[in-house]
Amino acid sequence: VQLVESGGGLVQAGGSLRLSCAASGITFSIYAMAWYRQAPGKQRELVAGITSDGGSTNYADSVKGRFTISRDNGKNTMYLQMNSLKPEDTAVYYCGATSWSSHYWGQGTQVTVSS
Repeated sequence: VQLVESGGGLVQAGGSLRLSCAASGITFSIYAMAWYRQAPGKQRELVAGITSDGGSTNYADSVKGRFTISRDNGKNTMYLQMNSLKPEDTAVYYCGATSWSSHYWGQGTQVTVSS
């Protein structure tokens, strides 16, 4: 099983990034997916989640209205569109895949927002 995040980088405050999470080795369409982040010295937190069919999403209050989670089951890929980025969004962003019996993590991608 592999979850590979990409799209992180350095961006100025107010800018945008689009993260991708490409999955292999799992039946992607049966997994609920989510983005998490962990800033230095802080616990990992849920940023956004999406159901297996993409029909329902949820967001942390801190990112509502700025971030959009989506998935393409035909491409086994999940996305996170991040707009109006703030310095407090700086963190390592991880994707997670969850089914009734298992959970997998990606290796993470660094997002740094400069003020």
